[in-house]
Amino acid sequence: MAQKPYRALILLGSNIQRERNIPQAVQMLSKHPELRVVAISAVYESAAVGGSRPQPTFSNAAALVETSLQPSGLRALLRQMETEMGRVRSSDKFAARPIDLDIVLYDDFVGDVDGSRVPDPDLLRYAHVAVPCGEIAPDWVHPSTGQTLKQISEGVDQRALRCIPEPPLK
Repeated sequence: MAQKPYRALILLGSNIQRERNIPQAVQMLSKHPELRVVAISAVYESAAVGGSRPQPTFSNAAALVETSLQPSGLRALLRQMETEMGRVRSSDKFAARPIDLDIVLYDDFVGDVDGSRVPDPDLLRYAHVAVPCGEIAPDWVHPSTGQTLKQISEGVDQRALRCIPEPPLK
């Protein structure tokens, strides 16, 4: 990375073979030449959000990375990694999945990245997003609200969230 790297927070999620897929995704991120993983949160378990039928429990973790990639390039890389791990996208946006890799924050960027909002609006609504991000980047200030990630994570309902303390990969 010749230029000053950008910072990004990536949410990793899985509810199919999650004990295997979250560590595998962390490993893929760690080995990619255009990414440097700075921190990985603990894994958090919660019920699936959305959808019309019951689903297996989700595991989520967050990765703080430095990258030379612009937001659209990072998004494309994450989609490629999802495909390599067996993710098949369908019209059911709530379908079970081996891996989900989403950009939650990208420096102070606010906008649309290939159909997804950044910052991810779920950061302000759901503990499974806010808590792992707040754990590894508590002082990062949300570019739209002015709140730190620690403040955001303390303000969401965490009752349905269960922490699995071992990080997915050191």
